[in-house]
Parts: sequence; C-alpha cells; structure tokens
Amino acid sequence: MHIAAKKFEELSTEELYRVLQLRSEVFVVEQSCIYQDVDGKDQKALHVLGTKNNHLVAYTRIFAPGDYYTEPSIGRVVVAPTARTHGAGRLIMTASLETIKEHFNTSEVRLSAQTYLQKFYRSLGFEQVGEGYLEDGIPHIEMLRK
Repeated sequence: MHIAAKKFEELSTEELYRVLQLRSEVFVVEQSCIYQDVDGKDQKALHVLGTKNNHLVAYTRIFAPGDYYTEPSIGRVVVAPTARTHGAGRLIMTASLETIKEHFNTSEVRLSAQTYLQKFYRSLGFEQVGEGYLEDGIPHIEMLRK
C-alpha cells in the first residue's frame, strides 16, 4: 500500500472525490448512518491516503493540537471493505501516527473510536478515557495514546 499525507489544498479533485466516496460508502451506506460527512473540517486537516493499484483503500484525517483537542487527533479512519483483513487498517494508522510525530513532534494522539474497534486501537497503544457515548447513533469511546 502506498501512503501519502496531504493538506487539503494539495489534494487533487480526483483524490478528494475518492476520499468522499470511500467515507460515504462505509460511514453512510454500510453503517446505515445518515449524517453530514462533509462537515467543513476537511480544509484544516492533513489527509492520509492509502492506495493500492491506484485505488483508495484506506484513509484518515489528522488535526493539529488545539484544533479540537489539546493533543493532535485522528478521525474518519476508514478501510475499504475489499481491503479489510489484509492489514490496511494497521498500515494507515501506523502511517497516521508517524505523520503526527513528523508534523507535531509528539506521540500523544486522541481519537473518538467506534466501540467495537477498541481492541484494535489498544493494540496501537491507545487507552480509553471517559465513558462511552453515542455519536450519530453509533457507540463510541474517546481514546488517548501517550
């Protein structure tokens, strides 16, 4: 999988289209969750794209410290259904953590995880902080990596 981290203005229209298409495919259609994915936050994010054979198969977006939390944060973690069980999730998260280290010189990271993925995020060094909550009708937990 080829990984690239780009600011919003560095994304080509084709890349942006693929990002929005993948996020919609998984978060809206697959998870049956009607919500506003295009939330006005993409412009301030770093976008980490994982491609294989010229197809976007994994993606995250990263926010700087102070944008939403004291620490940098990772959101919109998504893996295409065809790339699951092939390690794409771990690769995109590892690349995202490395991108945070390079850009913000810290290993502290906060994220809002779908509860069923808690074990996966723990394997990457994240620990639950606070109580669980519903976000767009889906159980979530806040997690922190120090």
